[in-house]
Amino acid sequence: MTLIYILLASIITSLISLLGILVLTVSKNNLNRLIMFLVSFSAGTLIGDTFFHLLPEAVAKNNGLELWITLVAGVLLFFVLEKIVHWRHCHLSPNENHPHPVGMMNLVGDGLHNLIDGFIIAGSFLVDFRLGIVTTIAVIAHEIPQELGDFGTLLHAGYKPKRALALNLLSASFSVIGAVLAWFFGTNSQGFIDLIIPLTAGSFIYIATADLIPELKKEVSLLSGLRQFAGIILGLGIMLLLKFIIA
Repeated sequence: MTLIYILLASIITSLISLLGILVLTVSKNNLNRLIMFLVSFSAGTLIGDTFFHLLPEAVAKNNGLELWITLVAGVLLFFVLEKIVHWRHCHLSPNENHPHPVGMMNLVGDGLHNLIDGFIIAGSFLVDFRLGIVTTIAVIAHEIPQELGDFGTLLHAGYKPKRALALNLLSASFSVIGAVLAWFFGTNSQGFIDLIIPLTAGSFIYIATADLIPELKKEVSLLSGLRQFAGIILGLGIMLLLKFIIA
């Protein structure tokens, strides 16, 4: 039964990539405002999931030094991952015959990221069904603005909309592969389950503080700041509410 929950959660997360089509239907200004609000909401959910759900679960199982070392390892893992996927640049203009390499690098990086998301989702379900639900919600909240941005990047790189949507969905499907692999390793190794939660917490801390919040700081108007703060509080509030609902 756990495998069914894991597959459903990872498939739903993968299908979030189809929301990229909104890029074609929303004006640029409205899209930017929407994405910034979603980014702030995502930051709140990731931070909330980390401190209200993941870390309390991990500490309850083992509050030794190895827990905190693994947490730091999760932060460093995503730092290294970002360095790997952003190393290549190209100065040729994108077109249909020469899609910009940044598009391909985006697909590779997003595929790797989604693979890890699958690990995170499956690992959380293997620890506890309730933790799996909450972590899936946090991953989805993060995926929505990311997939909108990824689709826009592919269009900028020279891909036609249908191809960009298909490639984005293909990249997102790596979440299912990661989930199945994590289920296999997790059901055969208790050590994997003990590692995945602090690693997830570390990765969420890195994504929220090193990726998302710095993006929010680029908008300096009072109104945008209030919208962003409201988004963060909303994300935190939902994660806190789930603490009492899914008990």
